[in-house]
Amino acid sequence: MSLSHKQKASGQKYTASAALIYGALCWGVIWYPYRLLNDIGLSGVQSSLLSYSLALLIGGMLFWRRFNCILHVPTSAYWLSLIAGWTNLAYVLAIIDGEVMRVMLLFYLSPLWTLLLARVWLHEPWHKPQLLAISLSLLGAVLMLTNGEWMWPWPQSTSDWLALSAGIGFSLTNVMTRFSTHLTIAAKGMLVWLGVFGLSFAVLLWQSGIAGMAFITASTFTSYVTITFLVIALLLVSATLLVQYGVTKIPAIQASVLFMSELIVAAIAAYFLAQETMSVMEMIGGCCIIAAGILSVSVGESD
Repeated sequence: MSLSHKQKASGQKYTASAALIYGALCWGVIWYPYRLLNDIGLSGVQSSLLSYSLALLIGGMLFWRRFNCILHVPTSAYWLSLIAGWTNLAYVLAIIDGEVMRVMLLFYLSPLWTLLLARVWLHEPWHKPQLLAISLSLLGAVLMLTNGEWMWPWPQSTSDWLALSAGIGFSLTNVMTRFSTHLTIAAKGMLVWLGVFGLSFAVLLWQSGIAGMAFITASTFTSYVTITFLVIALLLVSATLLVQYGVTKIPAIQASVLFMSELIVAAIAAYFLAQETMSVMEMIGGCCIIAAGILSVSVGESD
C-alpha cells in the first residue's frame, strides 16, 4: 500500500472514530428529553413514534434526490430495519423506566454479542484477550443483574430485559451494517428510522388499537413539546448517519468499544439530571463490562 493510500485509510479511521464518539455522546444524553416527555404524559412508544416520524421527514428532505435508490433496496435490508428499529425502541423504553447507568451497562454487553456475531458472519478471528473478554462480560452481567446475591431471576425488571435485548440488537445491527456494504449511508439511516417508526406504530395499535393514536392532537404540540421533539429528531438524524458511516469503516468490535464513551456522558448526566447513583456491586459489574470491551479490541489495536 502506498503512503498516500495509508494516509487516506488512517484519515478515514480517525473520521469514523470521531463519528462514532459523536453518536455515543448523543445517545448518552438523549434519554433525558424522552424522560421529560414521559413526565408530561407521553409514553416511550408514543414519543418514539413522533420523534422518528420527524426524523423520517428530515431524512426525506435531506435525501430526496436519492429517494429512488433508497426505495430499491434488497428485501434483506428490511431485516436491518426491523432489528435496528427494535434496538432503538427497546433502548428508549428501558431508559425511561430503568436506572440510567444500569440500563447503559447492560446495553453495553454489546461487545460480547458482537464478538460472537462478528465471528460467525464476518469471520473475524478470536484471540485470547477476546475470549477473556467474554468471561468478564458474563461476570459483569451477573453482578449487575443480581447485585451480588447470585439468585434467579437475573434480569429483575422489564427495563433489564429491554436493555439486554437492545444490546443484542445493537450488536446485530453493527454487524449487519458492516456486512451490507451495498447499501448507502442514506439508505441505512432511513431504514433505521423507518424500523422504529413501524414498530412503534405496531405496538401502539397492539396496545390500544386505532384509539391509541388519539394522543396526536394539536394540543399535544405545545412550543415546549415541539422544541423537545425537534432536538431529539436532530440528534437522531445526525447520530444515526454518523454512526452508520463509522461502523462501515472500522471493525465491528472497535465500533462497539468506541461507543463506550457514552457511559462517561451518561454517568455524569444521570448524576446531575436524575440524581441517580449506583451500588458498589453494580459499579464492580460495570467495571468488568468496560474491561471486557477494552480487552475485546486490544488485539485489533496492537496489530
